[in-house]
Amino acid sequence: MSGKIKCSNEPLGKVQIVSDFLPSPAELAYREEGVKVILALSRKSIEFFKPEAAKYQTQYQRMIRRLIDAYVLRRL
Repeated sequence: MSGKIKCSNEPLGKVQIVSDFLPSPAELAYREEGVKVILALSRKSIEFFKPEAAKYQTQYQRMIRRLIDAYVLRRL
């Protein structure tokens, strides 16, 4: 921010208190156990995922894993 924030003691107006719906830090830090597998993918698949992962600054393996996890969750 380029300027200083000015604070005042004006009334806030109608305020509504909401319940805490955010996950706890422990829930955010949870890491699911992984199982290492060797999987041969087509060159087309890798050529698709690598640039997509770079766009979102993540690993292409992680994107593939999340895709498979999403598929499994839909099938349960």
